[in-house]
Order: sequence, then C-alpha cells, then structure tokens
Amino acid sequence: MSDDGGERRGGSGGPRGPDGGDGPEPFRFDRDIDPGEKRHLRYEVSETYLGDPVEIPVTVVNGERGGPTVFMTAAIHGDELNGVKVLQEVAAQYDPAAIHGTLVLIHVANVPGYLAQQRYLPIYDQDLNRSFPGRARSNTAERMANEIFSRFISQCDYGLDFHTSTRNRTTMYHVRADMGNPEVERIARAFGANLVLSGESDPGSLRGAATANGIPTITVEMGKAHRFQLPLIERALDGVESVLAEVNVLPDEPVAWPGWFKTIDAAADKTWVRADAGGLVEMEYEHPLVYEGDAICTVSDHFSTREKTVRAPFTGLLVGVLQNPVAAPGHPLCHLVSVDDDTLAEIEREIEDGEFSELPWA
Repeated sequence: MSDDGGERRGGSGGPRGPDGGDGPEPFRFDRDIDPGEKRHLRYEVSETYLGDPVEIPVTVVNGERGGPTVFMTAAIHGDELNGVKVLQEVAAQYDPAAIHGTLVLIHVANVPGYLAQQRYLPIYDQDLNRSFPGRARSNTAERMANEIFSRFISQCDYGLDFHTSTRNRTTMYHVRADMGNPEVERIARAFGANLVLSGESDPGSLRGAATANGIPTITVEMGKAHRFQLPLIERALDGVESVLAEVNVLPDEPVAWPGWFKTIDAAADKTWVRADAGGLVEMEYEHPLVYEGDAICTVSDHFSTREKTVRAPFTGLLVGVLQNPVAAPGHPLCHLVSVDDDTLAEIEREIEDGEFSELPWA
C-alpha cells in the first residue's frame, strides 16, 4: 500500500460492528488510520510483467464517532465507469466529522482491466468478479481478489458494489440482491432503486462472497460501460446517502423511498428475449415499459427482403437492451421483467405525468 507518505502493504483489522462497539477505532494497515482521519491510499494487489506494483486506489474515511464499516467498490469490470465517478464523489463528499463509522472506497478494483479499458483482466480474460474471495496461491485474478477481500472487504459490515452493463448493451438503473437475507433486503430497499432483481449471485462474485461471510452486500447496475451518465450517477449518490442513513452512518438523515418498488424473484417473471435470425437490429419501443405483443425491435437482412418483428412475450420493463445494431441467432436483444397490476398503474401514471426516470438508453 502506498499513500501520500509512500507506505506499502498493510495489515488486517476487524469490523467494528453495526453499533460501533465501545467507540471509534482505528482502521489498520501498516499504520493506523485513526478516527477523524481521511486517507487516500494506493494498495498493491499484484505486479506487472516488469515487477512493478499494480496498486488499487482506495479512500478510507474513518469517522470521529463509532459505527459500522461500509465498503463500496467500482470497476471490478475495468470498463464499467459510472461507479468510478460515484466513488470519486463519495470520497469528496463525506468527512470524518460527519459520519458515524468508516467508509472504505475501492475506486478501481480491476486496475489492469481499467488501464486497458476492457471488462476482464487482460491477456488471460479472467473475470475478477468470478474470483472472490480468492486464494493466495492461484491464478492472477484469484490472487488479486484475495488481497482485496482479505485486506478490505473482510473488515466491513455492509457493501455496495457498482456495475454497469457490458459493452454493446445498456441496463436500467436497478439493484441485484439476495432478498431472502433480511439484512441484504434492508439495504437493498434503502438504496431506493425502483427495481430489485432478487436471487443468489453467481459463484465467485464479490456480492456473493461478501454476503456469505456475513457482510450484507448489494450490486447496483446502472447504464452503459465506457462513459459517465450523470443522471444515473446523481441517483446513485442519493442511494448511497440513503443506505448510510439506514445503517446509522448518517443517523440524522432520512432514508429514501422511490415511490413504486418491485422485486423480481422468480425465473418466470424475467427472460432474455433472443434473436431467432441474424441481421440488422432496429429498436421500436418508446419507453422501457412494453405491453404483451408490443414490437420491441425488428431484425432484417441487408437486402430488406426479410424482416422479423420481435414482440414482448408479456407486459413488463426492459431492464437491459442491446445497443450494437447487429445480431446472430441466439444473441440477447433485451432483458424483460414482468410487473404486477399495481406497479403497472404507478408506472403508467409516472409516464403520463412526465415523472418516469428509467430512461438510461441515450
């Protein structure tokens, strides 16, 4: 680990617990980050081919008063940038005097992928988000995951992991969480997104590994890779504040409520609509809300002699949409989730009144 003082490597500490224990405590590396201190660090998690350190940028904000330790991570996939901007803003916004507890902000988890502006670790295409909690004597991704998890994540009480869709797709602003876990449900609701896709996470994901280790964690999905989308970033900052209020890091702030709220927790309530023919894709929808039988897109050949209209199999929301205008048979065109009658009525009212904000496609 290095910081403004040039330090390197760190030791492990332990979580302070949701009630903060007997009071504020240091957050420990080679030296203590004392209560009332904010530190910007670079922590070594690997080495390059030249033997130079691969260092992740980290901010630790240790509050003057006791409370839980909350981690936030971004760019576990190196081309997913909205969360990077969220964490930059969080690091600037919160000072030790204002919080009860500690914030641990890992600005860029996958530094090699970030430098190459690609999703996975370069060369071997290893997915860092399928490598947690990692192992000290394994492949590059698992070694990096082990450093991140053992040094930072394991010390925390709650977690927010920020993602976007992969390249050539976009995703509606939503949360992914295991809503069968009461503490996970608590922070998922507090984050204030309208939509939560419930379920256990994929093996090796940070969310799954942290939650399995008693650290309730949610994934925030927001927009596209390779760019900043300021309306989504602003919403995420509101969500961060609401979660911090819920877990008493900001005990004097209100917890947000999004208006309408929908949890999707059954496979029958969501589907990937896929292309049955290859060709050029043109999206046809006006809003992410589509009704059963509505045209979502058309797929046509280059001679305009063959055109297939892809229609919604049920009424719901387009959570994810293809952005690359070409497809082959089997390619995902959109991710559709169902809505119940009450949610549908509220979404229709918001659309009619111009209040519906779930439009990250531009």
